[in-house]
Amino acid sequence: MIDGAGTAQRVLRIALVVALALLGLWVALPFVPALLWAVVLAIAVSPVYARAEARWPAGKAVWLPLLFTAAIGLAVLIPLGLGIVRAAQEAHDLAAWLASARANGVPEPGWATGLPFPHQALDDWWVANLGTPEAAQRQFGHLTDPEMIARSRTIGGHAVRKAIVFAFTLLAFFFMLRHQDDIAAQARRAGDRLFGPAGERIGAQMIRSVRGTIDGLVLVGIGEGVLMAIGYIAAGVPHPVLMGAATAVAAMIPFGAAILIGLAALMLLGQGAVGWATAIVILGAAVVFVADHFVRPVLIGGATRLPFLWVLIGILGGVEAFGLLGLFIGPAVMAALILLWRELVASD
Repeated sequence: MIDGAGTAQRVLRIALVVALALLGLWVALPFVPALLWAVVLAIAVSPVYARAEARWPAGKAVWLPLLFTAAIGLAVLIPLGLGIVRAAQEAHDLAAWLASARANGVPEPGWATGLPFPHQALDDWWVANLGTPEAAQRQFGHLTDPEMIARSRTIGGHAVRKAIVFAFTLLAFFFMLRHQDDIAAQARRAGDRLFGPAGERIGAQMIRSVRGTIDGLVLVGIGEGVLMAIGYIAAGVPHPVLMGAATAVAAMIPFGAAILIGLAALMLLGQGAVGWATAIVILGAAVVFVADHFVRPVLIGGATRLPFLWVLIGILGGVEAFGLLGLFIGPAVMAALILLWRELVASD
């Protein structure tokens, strides 16, 4: 009778814990992405932060976490602010161009009329779809002022929500740095109780995976953006620094840089610079090929101890499931699963 009562009590206790955990997750769900971003950022800066902490141990209580949090915030806000200012400057010109296009049509660019092969089909398509006011009205007529205002309000609402999440991310990041020793110790104890000796190995593997993914995606993406920005400047691409920064961000997603490189080539084609457009495509293809086939597999695969195919599955699947955050969560999950599989099939 006592054993039965004890078993029932344990079952009820487990049910209560599960119910409270699910309730807590439901309450905190809007802020889970912010917490995960804070974890990724803390893992990313931990080597640098450890060196700073060793040099200035007195500052680890407040000012070192505050300094790193401010640096992360400025690293995001300064480029974003410059992009917003540039977009605001371009908005008036875009509105004027749309008004002119709807009133007069869009003239065929000079490069199209100067192609060294028959291009009558292209000329006919242009006239039918863009060259006359009626055709341009069909293409751009939905971009009216009320429609643009409605879209701006929608974008503004999304921007406000993202700003709140970003602010909470920085707040969580600050406290993670400030209490990182306690958090790490508690995580090790929890992993040991839940998974035994494998818990710490799984945690360490996931941390290595996040760092390797940061090196392979973020740092390599920045390198691609710098190289392409130099090419954009030489080729005369409009706003080359901004385009280089956008290419760096896109390069963090596999095959994403090709979209920005193609856009830059189209801009050059619109200016009639066919040779420079071809050069940008060739340069972009070379940079992306070297980065994706040589540099990234070494950096990410070496850190995660995964074949690059599984890394790629983790990245693409993570992006599909979690958005940009999945770039780091996906490979970490795959690394943990592969570690568990290897331990399961390892010979005794």
